[in-house]
Amino acid sequence: MANEYIELHAHLDGAITPAIARKLAAIQGTDLPASDAELTRRLTVPADCKSLNDFLECFALPGALLQTPESLEASVRLVLENMANQHVAYAELRFAPQLHNKAGMTQTDAVRAALKGLENSPIPANLILCCMRGCGNETANAETIDVAAAHLTEDGGVVALDLAGAEALFPTENYRELFSRACELKIPFTLHAGEAAGPESVRTALDMGARRIGHGVRAADDPELVEWLARLETPLEMCPTSNRQTHAIEDMAAYPLARFIETGVRVTLNTDDMAIEGTTLAEEFDYAVNDLGLRTEQIPQLNANAIDAAFTSDATKRALRTRFGL
Repeated sequence: MANEYIELHAHLDGAITPAIARKLAAIQGTDLPASDAELTRRLTVPADCKSLNDFLECFALPGALLQTPESLEASVRLVLENMANQHVAYAELRFAPQLHNKAGMTQTDAVRAALKGLENSPIPANLILCCMRGCGNETANAETIDVAAAHLTEDGGVVALDLAGAEALFPTENYRELFSRACELKIPFTLHAGEAAGPESVRTALDMGARRIGHGVRAADDPELVEWLARLETPLEMCPTSNRQTHAIEDMAAYPLARFIETGVRVTLNTDDMAIEGTTLAEEFDYAVNDLGLRTEQIPQLNANAIDAAFTSDATKRALRTRFGL
């Protein structure tokens, strides 16, 4: 029987494969390159990617394909079908509703379309709404918080918030007041931190109330922070292939996965942007075992970490533990 996996950190627009892109283009009436090779090139990170900022440029085409309720609904269903075929047993998909308004959708329209797609998921799955780092989008971010509050549920819908985007350009500290509102509304959240910025970004995210940390690899630069993460039992959503491609870690021989595990940090493994990176969760685990110091006997612990960390109901967690034999 094939191994199964838990995916906690996957961006919807980063999971649009060429096959899914062609289906969405047909729904939305968007022209795509006739050549499969050219389409793949436009949907995949280049080999000479220099940084996270370069990496983020790869989202232009998939983002353009997610601008109608019909295409957004279909994208959620198709991505989750793809994950199911890759032996993912539970998934959390994240997207920024403010990025889907170019053809007239409101943030509420975008969330409701994604929820319709979720209804037809072949696996248990939930949605995380992303606020975005940037300039001039304060009102849009505040609206994302309100939309999340209006649709918040324990399972089968919107379960949490996130903060995504260019971390090095827009420090986590700038969003303290925004996420204090999330705390007031009792909306759980994860934050991208310690990816393109240093350990201070992770410290700030923890101080702001983040229940999980997206990436967090730069925490390795601060041994006291690593010990703090372990004491707090705050899960890290680690994404090795993504971190290699964005140069979050320049030397993957120093990738801190094994060190974090040994220190007691609640590590989970994820894809981040599987289509853009050309990876799957199965390949991430193979990469971790073959190159990053993960021992096969540690895999059940990572699965247990992911189940415990999931923004989902106790009933779903119990079912997943049974399924994984934990």
